[in-house]
Amino acid sequence: MKTIQKTAIALAASSVFATATYAQSAPATAPEVSPVTANVTVVNDYRYRGLTQSNFKPAIQGGFDYAHESGLYIGNWNSSISWISDGYSVASAPGRNAQVSAPLEMDFYAGFKKELLGEGFATDLGVLQYYYPVNGLPSISLNRNASASANTSTLGGSRQVAGVNPNTTELYAAQNFTFGPLSGFIKFSYAVTPLFGIYNSIGSYYPDLTFNYDTGVYGITLNAHAGYQYVAGNTSSLDMSYSDWKLGLTKDFGGGLSGAIAYVGTNAKVYSGIPAYATPQNKNQGSAGGLISLTKTF
Repeated sequence: MKTIQKTAIALAASSVFATATYAQSAPATAPEVSPVTANVTVVNDYRYRGLTQSNFKPAIQGGFDYAHESGLYIGNWNSSISWISDGYSVASAPGRNAQVSAPLEMDFYAGFKKELLGEGFATDLGVLQYYYPVNGLPSISLNRNASASANTSTLGGSRQVAGVNPNTTELYAAQNFTFGPLSGFIKFSYAVTPLFGIYNSIGSYYPDLTFNYDTGVYGITLNAHAGYQYVAGNTSSLDMSYSDWKLGLTKDFGGGLSGAIAYVGTNAKVYSGIPAYATPQNKNQGSAGGLISLTKTF
């Protein structure tokens, strides 16, 4: 979730946008609230929880959301990616010769969001399914704990260390808050399946905190984010857990168009020159870098 946070999730069941409607034989009516929103984003590097999903290359993203007045919502969000196929090109990863194709991430989510605590304080509960259409995923028999103790470099460098299907299901709970120009949310996500293809990682979790400050100047909002990805099943010789952070700003151009710039990074670990999360070029997927994106919301 991902640059900016997943745009669709950030928008899901939040304030929807008004659209003017006109009667054929009457003057324009008052704006109606549409329960459906859609969004398209182009970004120079798709980051999720601080890790590049596109090998530091541009990505195109988009999705839609339906929010019912009761607070129930559903949505879908998609992005081009390369990290899964990249994982089998990492020299230190098992199955590195496999020809794996997985160019797309598709997220499906549903939940309930309502201002239960008061105006500006929305509680959000839901489930998120990350789905990756994959071809050529190898079947690799590997005892991660035993192998990691014997040779850390065998497993470092790829989330696809054991040919585990990357599809992931998470439950999440979030509390939004608003204090004048300051808004944000605190969120907790819990994986009920293996996490993004990491072996033996059921029970992984991700708490995160996001702040947004509306400067009131030229439509500019300041953004700050911090999170911690705990990966279950870690060993003393291979710890894939890490923290991530983001500082940036967004600019509202009006008409549903906005831009964002940010600087992101992580403290993902490196073992003897081999990153726990590595690109085929052996670069740390969580290394600090700048992001720029443009989003159109409909």
